Amino acid sequence: MTVIVTGGAGFIGSNFIFYMLKKYPDYRIVCLDKLTYAGNLSTLEPVMNQPNFRFVRLDICDREGVYRLFEEEKPDIIVNFAAESHVDRSIENPDIFLKTNILGTGVLMDACRKYGIRRYHQVSTDEVYGDLPLDRPDLFFTEETPIHTSSPYSSSKAGADLLALAYHRTYGLPVTVSRCSNNYGPYHFPEKLIPLMIANALQDKPLPVYGEGLNVRDWLYVEDHCKALDLIIHSGREGEVYNIGGHNEMRNIDIVKLICKELGKPESLITHVADRKGHDMRYAIDPTKISNELGWTPETKFADGIKKTIRWYLDNRSWWETIINGEYRDYYERMYANR
Repeated sequence: MTVIVTGGAGFIGSNFIFYMLKKYPDYRIVCLDKLTYAGNLSTLEPVMNQPNFRFVRLDICDREGVYRLFEEEKPDIIVNFAAESHVDRSIENPDIFLKTNILGTGVLMDACRKYGIRRYHQVSTDEVYGDLPLDRPDLFFTEETPIHTSSPYSSSKAGADLLALAYHRTYGLPVTVSRCSNNYGPYHFPEKLIPLMIANALQDKPLPVYGEGLNVRDWLYVEDHCKALDLIIHSGREGEVYNIGGHNEMRNIDIVKLICKELGKPESLITHVADRKGHDMRYAIDPTKISNELGWTPETKFADGIKKTIRWYLDNRSWWETIINGEYRDYYERMYANR
């Protein structure tokens, strides 16, 4: 079995590659990544020399390059993580999000149609549903919740979802879509909330929190997400959407205070900054469908997962420090300069 993982040098994609190589040693895993600012090839260093792993630097919008890769590898499964994913960046520059997240998805599925595959899986986000009111803790996102996006990022992901489902309906492409809640864990790029707070706290820098920090997110440990994706690509029903949630709702401000406590840092480091435009208040996923159909449930409680995550960042300071100082961008050139 050959699996192409796009965006595999990013946070969730790299964790998925590690998970798949460990669980399926007879699979061939091909990582396709453009290596934008959020793609870090050094993350994949532990597996770069494995005989059943290949890395290809490629933009999913490059139709000729994608088709060439499909001809060479003849993949059975495509798992598409490749996406611009930072909400603030999408507000500043929507164009690249529309190009990568929608047009790039179309290129991948056209390649699937041309060369044939067993499964195309689109990795999406709960942000396509908009948000939920803080005073209605009984409400959750289900697969039937209408799409109601708040940012160019979430709109571009919703567009990709709809395109994937349309390719299934129109062309019979064997497609599945998953929408997950906020992930956390090892190799999380340090512009996101949890790794940013950990890195800043360790350096005694201010901890910037939007508004009052009352926004609620449903946190999912990344390995739990990988297990859900494994089940979907092998056993999920074609043409279906599956919500993947952690049942770990936390306010942003409480997470930051918890990180301060775990690291022995004063809460005086917390700095409240102007809120994000169109900031969603609460996300919460009902994962009943994937639980009933595929037997998946989240295994990691937030209290345990956050401790493991903090420990990883303490033990791997060089990984995030090279990102903060920009040196990680030189890794590709060092690896491939003489190849």
